[in-house]
Amino acid sequence: MLSPIQHLPANFQLGPLEVTGFGLAVLAAFAISQIICQRELWRRGFDKEADAIPDIVLAALVGTLIGAKTYYVVLTGDPGAFLSRGGFVFWGGFMGAVALCWAVIKAKKLNFLRIADVAGIAIAAGYSVGRTGCWAVGDDYGRPWNGFLATQFPEGAPPSTVSVMSSQFGVTFPAGTNPMDVVAVHPTQLYETLMGFIMFLVVWNLRKHTNKEGWLFGVYCIVAGVERFIVEFFRAKDDALTVGLTTAQIIAITIFTIGVGLIVSRRRPVPAAT
Repeated sequence: MLSPIQHLPANFQLGPLEVTGFGLAVLAAFAISQIICQRELWRRGFDKEADAIPDIVLAALVGTLIGAKTYYVVLTGDPGAFLSRGGFVFWGGFMGAVALCWAVIKAKKLNFLRIADVAGIAIAAGYSVGRTGCWAVGDDYGRPWNGFLATQFPEGAPPSTVSVMSSQFGVTFPAGTNPMDVVAVHPTQLYETLMGFIMFLVVWNLRKHTNKEGWLFGVYCIVAGVERFIVEFFRAKDDALTVGLTTAQIIAITIFTIGVGLIVSRRRPVPAAT
């Protein structure tokens, strides 16, 4: 067995305020997303849409926070989680952001698919950056593991103790195990950061495609669905359904299917040879 990594939260005081690594990562994620969207829309010659991106990104931020919290509360059945600092779920945030962005885009009388086509690039980049925040606070870790990069989160959110892993994630331990022992787990935050970067590279390299607007967002949905489906096998979760998949994996399959539909319906036919 390798010695596990000992993780401590990346928090610091700025005067009377406590600044968390998660908060900084979220701000960086949305800032990078805005830069990517605007620059890509300007490159494509859509100045009107690019000028509206700051408002759309603000809508995405609000929608993400509301959707991520709402999903978590519904999943756990704990309304008090609305007031906790943790408990943000990606798929809830994704759906909340898409819904609120759609409303803002329609209110501004802009083309939703045109903006969505560049948003996929931005979301992938923002996801990779944002997941570093989960690592910073010790949230969203995985199942018990003793392999390479195995990590203990004694001050995680929540700590990766036997008690927490048993009560919150349904992990079973040998009888007599000390409930206060800190368990080494998969550092799924790092997996998600790396896979998010790979998603970004995929959609970034396809940004000059010649298909109809919305096609690239379909590609993003496919790679995002694959990423979430895979990482769920490593995460500490206790919401497996009767089919053996988690709620997040069922949503991932749905998003993947939507992505396939978009790339098929938005594909521009190759001109027939003359």
